[in-house]
Amino acid sequence: MLTTLAIDCGGGGIKASVLDDAGTMRARQIRVPTPYPLPPALFVKTLLEVGGQLPPADRVTVGLPGMIRHGVVVATPHYVTRSGPRSRVDPELLAEWSGFDARSALAEAFGLPVLALNDAEVHGAGVVAGTGCELVLTLGTGLGCALFDGGVLAPHLELSQAPVRWGMSYDTYVGEPERRRLGDAFWSRRVRQVVEGLRPVFRWDRLYLGGGNSRLIRPEQLARMGDDVVVVPNTAGIVGGVRAWALAT
Repeated sequence: MLTTLAIDCGGGGIKASVLDDAGTMRARQIRVPTPYPLPPALFVKTLLEVGGQLPPADRVTVGLPGMIRHGVVVATPHYVTRSGPRSRVDPELLAEWSGFDARSALAEAFGLPVLALNDAEVHGAGVVAGTGCELVLTLGTGLGCALFDGGVLAPHLELSQAPVRWGMSYDTYVGEPERRRLGDAFWSRRVRQVVEGLRPVFRWDRLYLGGGNSRLIRPEQLARMGDDVVVVPNTAGIVGGVRAWALAT
């Protein structure tokens, strides 16, 4: 039986579990706070420590925020900051993370095959049906995005960094700080406005809303989004660690 260590790296916390080849958790999920400042070396060390608290696995799937291409970090919004999301960017961290080959570094550290993807892409792998155009948006510290066509993962689009309104990016507009400032009711209205604005861009067959904050969307706003919009559990960020190996190739 092939087992996978799935690690979901967020701006505020890092979650992990070991799954069998059917996607069933073989150990209770653990969570540790994301340490800051977080140079790549500490990132690798932290993931090794997390993995060491779980049963041995045959391979590793890591989802992390930002633009990840072929396992290499092009840009990551949170890990280049001095004290976490929305804090000041550290130029030294920015230089260290830019072009960091996360897949190779983690494969060497774990001594196992590693798949390193954007966290929303791993999340999406856990929920997509594999038919038609399926878009996944994750709502948490910021906004994550992944697009699948016929179950095949499309090249990553860092939609979260695009401007949306009042000089805000999507990441800021519907991210956790704005949810706290506005309250769930007004924030849910913003999420619906984002969905309506993106609909003519993607023309999806199904839109999945995931991430830790998706469960806070008010029912009346969700109902107005349409039957093709579905809220999915945040555990998909872990469960997707198995299916991601098939969908990303």
